[in-house]
Amino acid sequence: MPWGDLVVYAQAAEQLGVESIWAPEGWAFDGATPLAFLAGKTSTIKLGTGILQIGARTPANLAMTALSLQSISGGRFMLGIGTSGPRVIEGLHGTVFDYPVRRTRETIEILRKAFRGERLVYEGKHFQLPLREGEGKAMRLSAPPAEVPIYIAALGPANLRLTGELAEGWRGTHVMPEQAEVSMKPLAEGAAKSGRTLGDIDLQGGGTVWFTEEPDSAIEELSLGLAFTLGGMGTKQNNFYNHAYSRAGFADEAKEIQRLWLDGKHDEARSLVPRELAARIHLVGTDDMIKDRIRAYRDAGFNSLNVAVRQEKIPPAQLGLNDRIHLLSRVMDLVTQVNAEPRNGISS
Repeated sequence: MPWGDLVVYAQAAEQLGVESIWAPEGWAFDGATPLAFLAGKTSTIKLGTGILQIGARTPANLAMTALSLQSISGGRFMLGIGTSGPRVIEGLHGTVFDYPVRRTRETIEILRKAFRGERLVYEGKHFQLPLREGEGKAMRLSAPPAEVPIYIAALGPANLRLTGELAEGWRGTHVMPEQAEVSMKPLAEGAAKSGRTLGDIDLQGGGTVWFTEEPDSAIEELSLGLAFTLGGMGTKQNNFYNHAYSRAGFADEAKEIQRLWLDGKHDEARSLVPRELAARIHLVGTDDMIKDRIRAYRDAGFNSLNVAVRQEKIPPAQLGLNDRIHLLSRVMDLVTQVNAEPRNGISS
């Protein structure tokens, strides 16, 4: 989407009552700069990184970026972080990928110090500030202290427990509401460790919202993309999406799809993706069908819905600005309807 169109889209989302916009980071644009651009063009919508790769930055640099965006946005920034994987961290950034959960914990502990305006003195397994005896001195950032909510994109049990213990939010991706307990249980365990409950954490889930009268065809297309996620997103040893789907009950399928993909048999891998996966992680079909999926996320314990919009027979790259705004408006109408439904005799 051209940058000018993105501004109009963000402003329309703000007017529609969308709570937040999240900027991704893979191996194209970084996840922070677009939010600085949008911060000057919006006034109320929250802005989050979804997510910044901690292996590409020092904790202090990450804190500087977060405090800058919190200041620029007038307090609307949310820091989403994640470990990515060895293919990106070692292949693109040239830093070692190891002990991802421990590195995330140490990063957050240093971030909290920086956000409080403390001098950055830290002795961890992976980070030591100052680094060693010598010319380096412990410093505090000169930016004003500020509270910055931290969200973690976690998939594995240990990282989910860490999220429940330390983070304000969870960036849940590729999560099926029907199997949400696989993730909610370790999240709750981590929350209890810090005297909290899941109600204290912003639990985000969702996927593509695709309005169509031909859901089977849409699910078929979405399933093809999952073959890369299961087979090519990471290495044989470290494909966190593959591991997550395995824990959710699709271990045999995930293992075979990965084997075929890594052997270069991409078409065979695509043919093996259970269409049920795409149907469960995305929201596809008529308005009533999509409302059913929104209810599924709500009833599974999610309190925020992250979505991208699609329309029948229009490829994402060809979807016009006005079409995107219209589709987003439809999504918001459906969410509003579901939120107004009585639950246990009480209107929400």
